[in-house]
Amino acid sequence: MNTISSFLADFKNTKDTHKPTILRLDDVEDKATFNGLFKDDKITFVCDEMYAQLQELIKCKNPSIQIGEEEYPELVSKHLAGKEIAEYGVWVYYPWNQRMVHLLDEEEFIEVRTNRNRNKITTEEQSILKTKKIGIVGLSVGQSIALTIAMERTCGELRLADFDTAELSNLNRIRTGVHNLGLNKTVIAAREILEIDPFLNVKIFVDGLNEGNIDEFFLDGGKLDLFIEVCDGLDLKITSRFKARELEIPVIMDTNDRGMLDVERFDLEPDRPIFHGLADGLDPESIKNLTNEEKIPYILKMIGADTMSPRLKASMLEVKKSINTWPQLASSVTLGGAATTDVCRRILLDQFRDSGRYYVDLDEIIKDKTLEFSPS
Repeated sequence: MNTISSFLADFKNTKDTHKPTILRLDDVEDKATFNGLFKDDKITFVCDEMYAQLQELIKCKNPSIQIGEEEYPELVSKHLAGKEIAEYGVWVYYPWNQRMVHLLDEEEFIEVRTNRNRNKITTEEQSILKTKKIGIVGLSVGQSIALTIAMERTCGELRLADFDTAELSNLNRIRTGVHNLGLNKTVIAAREILEIDPFLNVKIFVDGLNEGNIDEFFLDGGKLDLFIEVCDGLDLKITSRFKARELEIPVIMDTNDRGMLDVERFDLEPDRPIFHGLADGLDPESIKNLTNEEKIPYILKMIGADTMSPRLKASMLEVKKSINTWPQLASSVTLGGAATTDVCRRILLDQFRDSGRYYVDLDEIIKDKTLEFSPS
């Protein structure tokens, strides 16, 4: 009999679980695992829309032909080539919510799922992006970026690093539900991503990025093609940039204020000063000796005290007085996810080769002219 205690124990036992199990029923061991999950009451929900997915696949392969509904049964049967539809493709088991979903196998799944990208992203470009590896440190702003990258399939592998867990106050900008409170932010993001696309390779670093794992994060399984830094700590901002520059990996940072986006092309400019030269005097060693108070002038210089929005500037003065930390809004975080993903894609496809600081400032782009030009 299930009790609150047993449910809480299950929650605790699966807190770090983020990888689904992919099963192919023409494999004897996979089929035994599949049947065992049902036998042991490990499944509470089943989704089987394979016929509809096969219809979509056939439609994608024949864009110039208007296929009638009455034609699909024969076309689907021909595509199955004698195989039982229940054994076609893969069954994906998500242990954290005990859901089983029947999907096309990887190649066909990607073909259908990315079909609406055409031709803003061509088939050839999608194939290139599939080989790319992107690392993200900081999974508040980074969650929006990671999810957008995953939806657009801007890469084939994501590495996510954050030591923090989700708190209620995070839900003003992190896309998740209250049932995930207390979970590590990388686990939440990885689950969201793999429920969208179980074939993406997602690696998580639940202890955040640190001296002990920085080489693994940047290099294990192949060097990162691009690094996205959206964390809070100044020490890590500096250390990770020096590592990226050493390895000649481009860096992108979104600040979610005025749509500010920083691009540092260390791959093209290996001697480029970090933070566009705004962090002169700081390196991984010197920053260790600074107090939090001593770091503030550097932070203000790097993010641009004169260029931040008036409300953020005013809020900075209230931190640890009337507010706990600087504010972040879902709209700004979501905008950052879109802008960062767009720049990532163009960098990875060699369609953007610049470095610099850019603004997608909606207050400037979409102005209320009636407030600017009142009659005299």
